[in-house]
Amino acid sequence: MSGFAIDVRGLTKSFGGRTVVDDVDLQVAQGRICGFLGPNGSGKTTSIRMLCGLLEPDAGEGTCLGLDVIRQAREIKEQAGYMTQKFGWYEDLTIRENLEFIARLFAVPGRARAVDEALRRLGLGDRQHQLAGSLSGGWKQRLALAGCLIHRPRLLLLDEPTAGVDPKARRDFWDEIHRLAAEGITVLVSTHYMDEAERCHELVYIAYGRVLARGTEREILAQAGLSVWLVQGEGAAALAEPLKRAPGVLSVSAFGNALHVAGEDRLLMEHAMQGLRDRPGLVVRPADATLEDVFISLIGKAKDNFAPAAKAQA
Repeated sequence: MSGFAIDVRGLTKSFGGRTVVDDVDLQVAQGRICGFLGPNGSGKTTSIRMLCGLLEPDAGEGTCLGLDVIRQAREIKEQAGYMTQKFGWYEDLTIRENLEFIARLFAVPGRARAVDEALRRLGLGDRQHQLAGSLSGGWKQRLALAGCLIHRPRLLLLDEPTAGVDPKARRDFWDEIHRLAAEGITVLVSTHYMDEAERCHELVYIAYGRVLARGTEREILAQAGLSVWLVQGEGAAALAEPLKRAPGVLSVSAFGNALHVAGEDRLLMEHAMQGLRDRPGLVVRPADATLEDVFISLIGKAKDNFAPAAKAQA
């Protein structure tokens, strides 16, 4: 087995004549946390399902955990933990009953001991007899992760696992993910939260089925080559729409009484800012690009596979 827990090339999948994953290459080293970023409908969930053996690719090849993604899909399922976007366990069973059921599905040896360990690890022991349907979002998330881990997988595939969860629960969840990675478990996690993306070892941006960028946070920021300016002060909000129409401006985002203005052409950006510098009450200065700036600029340039042209070609 190579140093990659995930090593796939050219993954492609279509539904109803529309390509939702288009020639995707993805490599993730063992014990790394890879953030999978992209808008809704970008192909993240379909990609994850192909990686864990739930969907067969129309084209492409490669391995997960050294196992062929097409010919050895069943073996991959046995060694991977997949956490879906929507809570998928039985709400009329208790936490413990759900975990016992999952342990039976995977024929986990020493089932009672494995359930006890999962309860302990995720802090679920005091609630083990509570019905899953009565849990808050954060506790459901803990149960779902415990279910993913009970058969001791070597690969975790997490599909927007913290959507709708409060900030403390999200932080606790990510602390656990980093502990798992330190133990050698590889994690591929899709997310819309930029603060979560910053906690990943590396990132992959995907939009409309195609990979747009990949690398560490520092590499992606450098590759994007964005020129970013901060416009802050009285009246800044009213400048958002005019700035969006200025040549060279790719995105304008509001943060309180400030605007983050991003573009690729440094000279055009300086020209767009020139008329604002002398306005009283405004602070206009260069700023560092953020992952959100990169995300928005990449999505803005990507070709929408729901667009009429894409449908006509299909």
